[in-house]
Amino acid sequence: MNEKIEIIEKAVLVGVINQEQTKEQVDEYLDELEFLAKTAGVEPVKRFTQNVDNPNPKFYVGKGKLEQILNFITDNEIGLVIFDDELSPTQLRNIDNFLNVKVLDRTNLILDIFAQRARTAHAKTQVELAQYQYILPRLKRMWTHLERQRGGIGMRGPGEAQIETDRRIILEKVAKLKKDLERIDKQMYQQRKNRSQMVRVALVGYTNVGKSTIMNMLSKSDVYAEDKLFATLDTTVRKVVINNLPFLLSDTVGFIRKLPHNLIESFKSTLDETRESDLIIHVVDVSHPSFEEQMDIVDQTLKELKVNDKPRLVVFNKIDKFSFTPQDEDDLSPKTMKNYSLDDFKNLHVAKNDYPCVFISAKLKENTEEFREVLFNIAREIHFERYPYNTI
Repeated sequence: MNEKIEIIEKAVLVGVINQEQTKEQVDEYLDELEFLAKTAGVEPVKRFTQNVDNPNPKFYVGKGKLEQILNFITDNEIGLVIFDDELSPTQLRNIDNFLNVKVLDRTNLILDIFAQRARTAHAKTQVELAQYQYILPRLKRMWTHLERQRGGIGMRGPGEAQIETDRRIILEKVAKLKKDLERIDKQMYQQRKNRSQMVRVALVGYTNVGKSTIMNMLSKSDVYAEDKLFATLDTTVRKVVINNLPFLLSDTVGFIRKLPHNLIESFKSTLDETRESDLIIHVVDVSHPSFEEQMDIVDQTLKELKVNDKPRLVVFNKIDKFSFTPQDEDDLSPKTMKNYSLDDFKNLHVAKNDYPCVFISAKLKENTEEFREVLFNIAREIHFERYPYNTI
């Protein structure tokens, strides 16, 4: 069932171009930020970027650029400004006071989406923990924001005593949530332990690459799948049988650039399915213009989880959307990725990839039989290594 997104407010997006981020990269990061905003129910109407050596420690962008943003949001009655990086508490407070509208950074936006998407007690606890950890160093700014909203005589600031009281309350909630997560994690560990006699396969990949669609295709189940970022938060496990070989397939939360550290920490238990798997299926959206960078982000995350030595199968998905621009015969410049045919592309990645790879369209079920066959052969080999006397 498709979920209807209600657009609740309009926003402008802000990013910086510097030594670490080229203009092309920033444009793409803002494309992703726009997708995140729309997923949260926000309509971005304009982008602002600025070339800087380093983000301004006071305002993230220069004061002149912030005045441009202020003029635009005032003239167009915009009530929300979203920045593409995580802002420090000082930056948030200063920008908030200058613009006098709601200000979010990338982290806050992702947390909001996660809060919308959380379905189970486990996911809700993880998100709530990450939210409180985000709020804690920003309490003073949040009180200032509330004061301005209330206004009027007799509505003086809460003062340091009230902020300290709130800090203590949040710290107590964080401690309780961590205990709740430990309890839930122990229960989930026991569930995984009870399943350990079967070969376990984990689907991983950048967000919105089609993992849930592949899960539905292989397991003939009905896992929620939609063209939105973070459609799946909770790990889903299904039993799959190919040629009489049963194994367990898990779908995990998608990765993304600049994923907030608190979320990574909070969702470590969800990623335990990946840690304890026998085989990792890395799903890639081959139609995305920056799929190679997305692959690198996933690879880096798998290294951080210390699972990069596990057997892996790379699935290049969405070949039905693969765009190919034939190079002009008179053009003698080197062929670029956008000029590759699908066959060229396959040959390139089969040759340079350290892992077996297949090319499919899960949505249109193109080349899925080859995928099943390759997956079966790898899973069977793992099965026989573990149970050498068990015939299939």
